[in-house]
Amino acid sequence: MRSRSIVAILLGTLTLVAAIPAPPADAAPPSSTPGSTSTPHTPQPRVRPTPLVPMPQELDHGFYRPPASEIVAAERGQILRARRITAANLGLLPINVDAWQLTFASTDTRDRPIPAVTTILKPRGKQRSGPRKVISMQIAEDSTAGWCAPSYAIQQFSVASFVGQIVAPAELLIAQGFLNQGYAVVLPDHEGPEHAYAAGPLGARITLDSLRAAKQFTAAGITDDSPIGMYGYSGGAIVTGHAAELKKSYAPELNIVGAAEGGVPADLRSLLLAAQNNITSGLVLGAIVGLAREYDYFEEFLERRLNLLGKALTLIKGPLCVQQQSFTLPFINNIGLIDWPGGALRAPAVKRLLRDTRMGKSLPDMPMYIWNSALDEIVPVGQVDTLVREYCRRPGAQVTYTRDHLSEHITAEIAGAPGALLWLKDRLDGKPATPGCRTRDELTMVTDSRWWPTFAETIGADLAALFGKELGAGR
Repeated sequence: MRSRSIVAILLGTLTLVAAIPAPPADAAPPSSTPGSTSTPHTPQPRVRPTPLVPMPQELDHGFYRPPASEIVAAERGQILRARRITAANLGLLPINVDAWQLTFASTDTRDRPIPAVTTILKPRGKQRSGPRKVISMQIAEDSTAGWCAPSYAIQQFSVASFVGQIVAPAELLIAQGFLNQGYAVVLPDHEGPEHAYAAGPLGARITLDSLRAAKQFTAAGITDDSPIGMYGYSGGAIVTGHAAELKKSYAPELNIVGAAEGGVPADLRSLLLAAQNNITSGLVLGAIVGLAREYDYFEEFLERRLNLLGKALTLIKGPLCVQQQSFTLPFINNIGLIDWPGGALRAPAVKRLLRDTRMGKSLPDMPMYIWNSALDEIVPVGQVDTLVREYCRRPGAQVTYTRDHLSEHITAEIAGAPGALLWLKDRLDGKPATPGCRTRDELTMVTDSRWWPTFAETIGADLAALFGKELGAGR
């Protein structure tokens, strides 16, 4: 189950030139934000220059996989490596923002030290008074290989967006809407070094530690006082939801003021059943591969109980990005690939996995904005209804939940993202969320009077970015 992608060989000829790096810079650049501070307990690493040609994780172990001794000795969120990058639309057209990547220390779900990587995008120019506002955006990576990770896919001259990772460049357009508000945007590689697709509790730890790292990185201008919002859709919502639940116990010091998530896979059992013999079964089979990389007991179970067809198909899935996961092996009977009396869902290891990855175990200590298509063909709305009920029966819950009745899974992000941006803007501006819980049904969210101006502003920012306009300067 831990086989490595042969795609490294295919990409090698395209990225060989990057093996001739420029000399590293002597120190991190000073912050452009007056009054910004860095966590004082660790020194800033030297910031390496922008790679001539970016390399995926498979070919860049020096940055993505520091020596184990460094990782074990580091605190959670401590920066181990830093470099400048050029972020670009569709891997070609540079975005006029400052951009860096950080390698930092984190932990897996068994508290074992692991390396992780995050990308920071920051508007250029002077900002308004006050601390820099931040959005942690968990992109729906939905992949099982390092060349699919956001840190590679959003860089100029990356090949990922052309051959497998369409979601990262698509969601980067939403990120530019946040950047145009003057916010810094943090994009964690939340699947971790083993590319554990769908392992939400792992992604939660990496996401929270990436924010700790971002606060330490002086050049980003992010301080302890910076208000933070989280955003994630679909595969990104898996991580956002778990991070919202974990934050109060894992990273209580972070000033996270709200989380917005849509197309929420709160209960993977429901998604598995919906995908059985369906067009989305290939995507779910990729998640099964990813989960085995994080949960040792599940990996051991699959090694013993996967039939020959299952073992062959999971090998095929190993090196694939999201659209390849989606279009490879649809209409598969995933449950039938596992030999267990009475069906795989009765196996103790499967029950344990579904329990370990289920949302709703604790109430987030922040307001939540949730939306889902009532007709979602991938993420059934019923399990989101259940999640909201579980949150809202607990004292102190603050949940705004909308069901959209004219969208499906993909269009629901387009319908919901402007409202999520507006809701997060209010939280970052210090406006309190509506107390208690509110559920509403909309024929379509695009009829909201605030939707079209927000959508138009984001599209305008995206178009302007194609021609080199600074995003969010002076806001």
